[in-house]
Amino acid sequence: MNTTPSPSASVSASAPYNFLFSSCPASRALSLTATATLFPSHSSPPSSVSLTTSFSFLQNPNFITGNSLFHSMQRFCSGSSMSRNKAMVESLQRYGVIRSNKVAEVMESIDRALFVPNGAGAYIDSPMSIGYNATISAPHMHAMCLQLLEKNLQPGMHALDIGSGTGYLTACFGMMVRPEGRAVGVEHIPELVSSSIENIQKSAAAQLLKDGSLSVHAADGRKGWPEFAPYDAIHVGAAAPEIPQALIDQLKPGGRMVIPVGNMFQDLKVVDKKSDGSISVHTETSVRYVPLTSREAQLRGY
Repeated sequence: MNTTPSPSASVSASAPYNFLFSSCPASRALSLTATATLFPSHSSPPSSVSLTTSFSFLQNPNFITGNSLFHSMQRFCSGSSMSRNKAMVESLQRYGVIRSNKVAEVMESIDRALFVPNGAGAYIDSPMSIGYNATISAPHMHAMCLQLLEKNLQPGMHALDIGSGTGYLTACFGMMVRPEGRAVGVEHIPELVSSSIENIQKSAAAQLLKDGSLSVHAADGRKGWPEFAPYDAIHVGAAAPEIPQALIDQLKPGGRMVIPVGNMFQDLKVVDKKSDGSISVHTETSVRYVPLTSREAQLRGY
């Protein structure tokens, strides 16, 4: 879904489709009648789905800066940080967002609160500002990207995270490719690079950073990071007007890249490089990300 739905809408379709409504702020009026559950909220239902749903709500203030429209898991507000992180992951599993035990294991091991400023609202399924006109994606988007890249995040593989922000997904990549692999984060805001290194040092991925199999660099992500190319997996956390050729060049044959593409209307593209070097691209879903641009344009507010 790439535009905010109208105040009332209905969807008709033919198979179960997961849709997560954990809680809704009082400021957002919402009513829901459904014969099945739906997910993900940020995408248009596939044609194979059949159900009847009606809902009404006010515009989500997070929509223009992130990639989640309905999800919030604010009920995870008691207990230790790690128990709330585990509850967040279990909820994403329950609603069919996380289908892999490995993705669940890694997301449970990396506490999201360490990567959100002051830890505030870390377990709410919504994008959050991290300063410098940047955001950390909603947990369900991190889970989706990890699912899409899982086969290319096996031990010993190389993974590149462009627009690594506070370092959360880079840390997850490191935990998946393990010490025998290589996880690289590239972020063009030096202050975010410094804070992401501090965040990772507090996390379960700290030893990977110390050993050198995980690293974060201050650079223009549109140019990738040639030093450790080619990459089995590339994730881009901001929307490019078109897929950067440098990233295609640094993708290994057999590798996969996940990247949001577009301006006002954006799609999450999955790019697969075949063994002969040819490229196939398909659209996974509609999304809304901040733009992939220069550091100067980002600091100006694009």
